[in-house]
Amino acid sequence: MQLDHTVNQIKGVGEKSSTLFRKLGIENIRDLLLYFPNSYKRYEAPVFIEELEVGRRMAVKAQITSKPDFRRVRSLTLTTCFAKDVTGALKLVWFNMPYLRNTLHTGQTYVFVGDISMKGNTLTMEHPEFYKEEDYKALEKVLQPIYGLTKGLTSKSIGKAVRAVLPLVDDIPEPLPDEIIEKYDLMYYSDAIKLMHFPEDEELFMKARKRVIFDEFFFYLARMEKLKEGQLQVTNHYVINENDIKDSFISSLPYKLTAAQKRTVDEICEDMAGDLVMNRLVQGDVGSGKTIVAAISFLVCVKSGFQCAYMVPTEVLAGQHFEKLKKLLEPYGVRVSLLCGSTPAKEKRMIYEGLKAHDIDLVIGTHAIIQDKVEFKELALVVTDEQHRFGVKQREKLSKKGDMPHVLVMSATPIPRTLAIILYGDLDISVIDELPANRLPIKNCAVGVNYRPAAYKFITKEVAAGHQAYVICAMVDENDTLEVENVIGYTETLKEKLPPSVRIEYLHGKMSSEEKQSIMNRYYNREIDVLVSTTVIEVGIDNPNSTVMMIENAERFGLAQLHQLRGRVGRGDAQSYCVFMCGKESREAMDRLQVLVDSNDGFFIANEDLRLRGPGDFFGYRQSGDPYFKLADVYNHADVLRNAKRAVDEVKKRGMLEEVIASDLRGGSYTDINL
Repeated sequence: MQLDHTVNQIKGVGEKSSTLFRKLGIENIRDLLLYFPNSYKRYEAPVFIEELEVGRRMAVKAQITSKPDFRRVRSLTLTTCFAKDVTGALKLVWFNMPYLRNTLHTGQTYVFVGDISMKGNTLTMEHPEFYKEEDYKALEKVLQPIYGLTKGLTSKSIGKAVRAVLPLVDDIPEPLPDEIIEKYDLMYYSDAIKLMHFPEDEELFMKARKRVIFDEFFFYLARMEKLKEGQLQVTNHYVINENDIKDSFISSLPYKLTAAQKRTVDEICEDMAGDLVMNRLVQGDVGSGKTIVAAISFLVCVKSGFQCAYMVPTEVLAGQHFEKLKKLLEPYGVRVSLLCGSTPAKEKRMIYEGLKAHDIDLVIGTHAIIQDKVEFKELALVVTDEQHRFGVKQREKLSKKGDMPHVLVMSATPIPRTLAIILYGDLDISVIDELPANRLPIKNCAVGVNYRPAAYKFITKEVAAGHQAYVICAMVDENDTLEVENVIGYTETLKEKLPPSVRIEYLHGKMSSEEKQSIMNRYYNREIDVLVSTTVIEVGIDNPNSTVMMIENAERFGLAQLHQLRGRVGRGDAQSYCVFMCGKESREAMDRLQVLVDSNDGFFIANEDLRLRGPGDFFGYRQSGDPYFKLADVYNHADVLRNAKRAVDEVKKRGMLEEVIASDLRGGSYTDINL
């Protein structure tokens, strides 16, 4: 077998399994070897029942003392029984596993591993795994890989397929020069691949993970260097200079722009009036007023006789921007249209014709804007919002709909400036580091799980006052490797805890785009009071009526991501609140969350995230990652990012950049990267 052979050539992987592998993006053996586990299961020695700690995942050796009981609760089936050892008793609860009634019997002794909680006065282990004692002892000696899955595939089946092709790793040539490997103390890539799948010990695993992260950063930055070579010093074909209309518009606003907004607007206008095409990144904290900066940019562009395009990641956000910008700009004669995937076909054709004839000045939409049928007559300015959601290739496709238009990319992700310069070296950077004066600061608290009843009462009170709330969970379904609240099960629990009058729905990334759109629209239209969601709502909902954000297992998220999630509330006139629910009440976890309690400043929080989590935190759980950075994280691995940048500069200086890029096992082009 060879690396480019399809996975169905692996013994034991048939057509059905290969279809499931393809759902995970695994087409061939190369893809399989580079499909690294997203976490590892570590089995600790069992403790006595009296030593179990609420909020932790622990192991206990105990004997079953009651016949398993089975009952239904809404859409869930619960299987429960009791177990004991010489120190006490424990209730065991499984979700949607009714067959255990025939598997577990009174008098049997197992090692149970699960999440510990207190239900009333009863010590409870939720959804535990169970093993015979001799089998568990074998598991204690190794780290068990846990892969991202799709229905029908298990971690065990993926691991088995990887083991079958692991010898091929020895044939993989080392992509980096020996001098780079030695200088930055890197493991050889073939060894790193083996140890990423099957770690022999923690020390070697850490070295393997460091190497994979280094390569992700290195090849990203190397491709960026090649990309920049074709972008520098491009002549400005669209000279835009409409300061009079800019000043008139700003003075007509019912509020004053912050100094940071004014500075950013001036930088953008200077770029568009200059000799070279603008390529600028605007970093602005959540709620800092980036949209009005974009509006001013559109206005001066249109008043100079040109067209603009504004691409955003979700239809809900596109619709909200459309309503806001239409109201702001139509009085100045700007013709605004909305183009999304759900736009009716007849309306789409009219928009296509309007853009081609320049009967439309500004189009706002999703990826629908970059479809082949969309043609502009004089596209001079392209703006992408939440820019990390769009790849270079997508933005390049939009830019090619004009003759090298000005490009403005916007982000609410407050990356520290030193790191932003490395990541976005081809872009000038503007920072909006002030919030509007009339914005009420969000009130925050970090609490343990015993605060849940009080939090539920508070949410009920806010809903009764006409407001709405979010509850964020880290996972979609029950997961037996992480002690995290799950969206679907949590929704059922919440329906039991809150009054029947409170309308509760859930939202997660595995739903179809139509389902997600429907739920978000209903929430925005106040047909849903409480939305239980994964981090899919991090971008895409701007609902001024939402006043409460409660984040379960907040310790599982980075501070910067928690800050982004918190930014979904506090967008209206009412006082808003954020509750960080800590499932693991350790001093370290609470100290980290206290940073968010004490500050609403995203840039301060981003730097604290770097300081507190540190670059050595390679075991951090990632809910989702950038399509290019599977393991690398700008915050946690900042030192690796800096070293990778130095290495790229060294390789470029030697004239070896093209050669090294060609040796990247992952392949790909310069534009396969996401910024």
